[in-house]
Amino acid sequence: MSDHSTTQIQQEPKQETPQIKTPLLPITPNQTQNLNPQIQEQEQATHLHKTLKRLELYLIVLGFDQSSVLRFGVSWITFLVIGVAFPVVIILLTTNCSTCGLYEIKGFELVIVVSHACLAAVALLCVSYNLRKYGVRKFLFVDQYSGYVERFSKEYVQKISESIRLFVLWVLPCITLKIAFESIRVIYMHQESWWKSFGILAALTFSWAYVNFIYLSSCIVFHLVCSLQIIHFDDYGRLLETETDVLVFIEEHARLRHDLSKISHRFRIYLLLVFAIVTSSQFAMLFEITEFSNEVTFMNGGYFAVSSIAQVLGLTLCLNAAAKISHRAQGVAGIATRWHALASCGPDDTSHMRLSNRLINDASSESDLEAMNYTPLPTNTQLTSYLSSYHRRQAFVMYLQNNPGGITLYGWTVDRSLINTIFFIELSLVLFVLGRTTVFTYESLP
Repeated sequence: MSDHSTTQIQQEPKQETPQIKTPLLPITPNQTQNLNPQIQEQEQATHLHKTLKRLELYLIVLGFDQSSVLRFGVSWITFLVIGVAFPVVIILLTTNCSTCGLYEIKGFELVIVVSHACLAAVALLCVSYNLRKYGVRKFLFVDQYSGYVERFSKEYVQKISESIRLFVLWVLPCITLKIAFESIRVIYMHQESWWKSFGILAALTFSWAYVNFIYLSSCIVFHLVCSLQIIHFDDYGRLLETETDVLVFIEEHARLRHDLSKISHRFRIYLLLVFAIVTSSQFAMLFEITEFSNEVTFMNGGYFAVSSIAQVLGLTLCLNAAAKISHRAQGVAGIATRWHALASCGPDDTSHMRLSNRLINDASSESDLEAMNYTPLPTNTQLTSYLSSYHRRQAFVMYLQNNPGGITLYGWTVDRSLINTIFFIELSLVLFVLGRTTVFTYESLP
């Protein structure tokens, strides 16, 4: 008995040790695989939220957020003081000397200040109105209730980052060129003291940078809105490769066209005003240069060149973004036409035709005429379903061809043809102004 009791006591701890090592809630590999996509989606959503917050903070700093009376007053007072009062006062005070015409022309400077102030004012009015009415997410069509944030969070962040890099890429050369030009002009046209000269340099550069930041930021915002819509059109092209229901295609395309019509409605006044102001400022400067009696050099006319680069750059960004999304929307019809052709001439239809021909040939080779009565020819329901699917696809292609979509300005689609028309109109106006103001004289030989 003692031997049995000792053996039982020695065996008890050996049985308890494996029970302690086993976990209470084991995690299977399938559970870890299901958790990883959810964690990644949450991280991408938080990353998108942080990116939108940084973008919103940048817009608040420039004065685009005018949701309250205080912000509205601070935004417009800052704009009037820095963007209008500073440069006008400095130009009026520094162009009274006898030799100032060699390095600075009052007419050129004032026209440039007025044009930049008008562009910045239009940007503040249009963008602040849309932000106050819709908010950042709805304004950029990154609404969390639309059902697309979870799918395209990574693409949204990528497009926002690309727009910010594009803004920095184009703004830095303009600022560098402006600082270099003002520095060279200060050397030749210094005031009573160097401190006063550098103070004027800093004030003019800061004012110019402020109004151009506002103008170019509004152009980048429009460029960003169009770039985000490109993501949805790319997804629509992938949808044509996977789905077969034509009604799904039509509903999705109607939603995309509705979004483009919203963008066109929100930005059409802005685009027209920007185009009108840039065009009028360029022609005003052209009149000033051609009617100026003295010599126009880089020192007294270089400010016009630097400012024209910034103005034309913003207009180019807007037209490029509008034309890109318009051609992407028009290209959907080509993708649908290819899908319709592949579906009509695909292997299913060819195999169906080969099977029908083979059965007819086999039946006709037999000597018994009764065999023709039992030939398994295609039924009416099969032919009806084939013809109905064909007609649905054909109707869908015709719908896309007659409803191309794109960014429109009161019915005019902003695409390459419209840009070519604008270019030739501008060229005709330039040649007209030069013909009216420029006179070539020559002396006859004795």
